[in-house]
Amino acid sequence: MKNKIISVLFLFIFLEAFSQEPPQKKSDLDSQLDIFLTDNESLDLFLASMTNFHLLYLSANYNSETYFSGRDIDVDQYNIVPQITYIHSKGFYASLSGIYYAEFEPNWDVTTATAGYGKSLGKKKLWQYFASYSYYFYSNDIDNLYHSTLNGGIGINNKKRTLGTQLSGAYYFGDEVTYQIVLRSYANLKLLKTKKHYLRLRPQFSIVTGTQIVDLGGGTIQKTLLLKEPDPSETVYLEENVFGLINTQFNIPLQYTVGPFDFELGFNYNIPSELGNESDLKNTNFFNFGLAYLIDF
Repeated sequence: MKNKIISVLFLFIFLEAFSQEPPQKKSDLDSQLDIFLTDNESLDLFLASMTNFHLLYLSANYNSETYFSGRDIDVDQYNIVPQITYIHSKGFYASLSGIYYAEFEPNWDVTTATAGYGKSLGKKKLWQYFASYSYYFYSNDIDNLYHSTLNGGIGINNKKRTLGTQLSGAYYFGDEVTYQIVLRSYANLKLLKTKKHYLRLRPQFSIVTGTQIVDLGGGTIQKTLLLKEPDPSETVYLEENVFGLINTQFNIPLQYTVGPFDFELGFNYNIPSELGNESDLKNTNFFNFGLAYLIDF
C-alpha cells in the first residue's frame, strides 16, 4: 500500500527544488506540483480504498549549483531544500519548507508556508488541478520584493499515465507584483517494479514565461540583491514587469522507491532567455539528489 501512496506523491516534494529560487528569485515551490499521479493502477479504485488517509512526507533535496531563473550570478555554491508536507485524501495539503545556501549570509534564506487543494477531474481521472497560497518568512535584512504567492494549475495525462502536460501560473505580490506561467511536459518510464521496489526515469521539459525585474544596464539584479558584499560602486537601474520567455529547462531524474523511502538523482540543464538589456547569458546545469520518508496514519 505504501508503494501505491508513494506513486501518487513521488514528485510532490522534489520538483519544486529544480527552480532553486526563493520568492524574489524563483518560480514558486508549487508551480511544478504533480497532484495525484499514478501509474497503470486505476485511480478510482485506489482512492476508493483510501477515502480518508493522512500522509506526512519528509524530504530534503541537494542541488550541486545555484542559479536563479537559470541565470548564473557568479557565486559557486550548493543549496539544500528541506520540506515537510501534510496531505489529506480529500485533496487538502500544507507544507513548510526552507532553503539553505552555502555562501549567502545568512545561509538560511527563507522559510515558505503553503496551503492548497488539488483534485482529479473526469470519469477516467485524466485531468488534475490545484490551487495554493504561499507566504514567505525571510531571514535576511534586505528589501525583499515579494511576501506571498497565489498559485494554480491544471494538467492532463494519458490513460496509462506515461505522458503528461501541466500548465501552471504563479502571481507574486508584495512591494512588487509579477507573475509567471510554466508549461511542463513529462514522460514516466518504468524501469523496475515489484511489491517493494520501484525504479523509474521521468524526463521533463519546462518552459517558464512571465514578468521579471531586470537591470537596464545589462547587469544581474540578483547579484546586487543577494551577495554578501555587493559592490557599492555598481549602479543598478531597474525596469519592472518585463514580459518574455525567462527560462527553458530539461530535467532527467532517476527515481527509486523502497518501502517508505524515496531517492532521486537528477541532471538539470537551463537555457535562460535574455530580458531587457541582458546579454551573453550562458546555459547552466547542475545535479540534484533527494531523499524522502513517507508516514501514513
